[in-house]
Amino acid sequence: MIAPVATDLRGALRAWHDLERSADRTSWSLYLAEYVGTALLLIGGLSAVIVVISPTSPVDALGLPGWLARGIAGGLFGLTGTAVTLSRFGRHSGAHLNPAMSLAFLIEGRISPSHAVWYVVSQCLGAITGAAVVLAWGPLGRPLTFGTTTPHAGVAPWAAVALEATCTVVLVATVFVFLGHPRLKKFTPWTMGPMYAVMVSLEAPWTGTSTNPARSLGPAVATGTWRDFWVYLVGPAIGAAVGVGLARTLSAEEHRIDQARIAPHPAAPPAGVRLVVPRPDEASG
Repeated sequence: MIAPVATDLRGALRAWHDLERSADRTSWSLYLAEYVGTALLLIGGLSAVIVVISPTSPVDALGLPGWLARGIAGGLFGLTGTAVTLSRFGRHSGAHLNPAMSLAFLIEGRISPSHAVWYVVSQCLGAITGAAVVLAWGPLGRPLTFGTTTPHAGVAPWAAVALEATCTVVLVATVFVFLGHPRLKKFTPWTMGPMYAVMVSLEAPWTGTSTNPARSLGPAVATGTWRDFWVYLVGPAIGAAVGVGLARTLSAEEHRIDQARIAPHPAAPPAGVRLVVPRPDEASG
């Protein structure tokens, strides 16, 4: 089957791309979608954290227990990811929204190195843009440094790396197990809310439960807060690799994932059918 080549944004978002092929000049819409999706994730997710957790927020007057407030904030952050994943932008790019997730798909062999690099660049730029918008919360966001993640003062760097890696293992393994199971696949985007509600409630006091280098990069750039930033690069990278291995162990061979997408593209080919997307020189010929 031959897929059409689109050059306008609306048409480009309708077109399916084989992420296992090398990037070319028709791939720009994928990277734009990752950029926009990651920006929206940070705007919505960090705003939820600020509104629910900030001591200067009206919500603080409710006197919620810390674990419950963190759980609500984490759940809202995760549901923001769900909304982005199910949007037109998310379905187009596959909604990685996280360099650790792109690394996991790369290890699994479901995205080419060239696409993976541009996905990560797009995610980082989107996160910086989103975090810059979040600065608009002003006094409400300042007590939380606008969602910046830094390890608790009493947590050793190696322990912070281990905690971030563990949370990323949970993220990647959950997504991969769901994507690899025919009956669970359609529910994959909806795992984000409950997963982050639990992880943020339990782990956030120690590292902030990033699991996403881009999510940590955005506020770091926006606020100039770089203390132990490397933790949020190394931990998720290790967690992505371990998470892929764990998912392979938990899933049967026939339940391996077939595409690097958390939600299916509307124009995706049926299972077992390979859709050929012509390159620009091929299309013009």
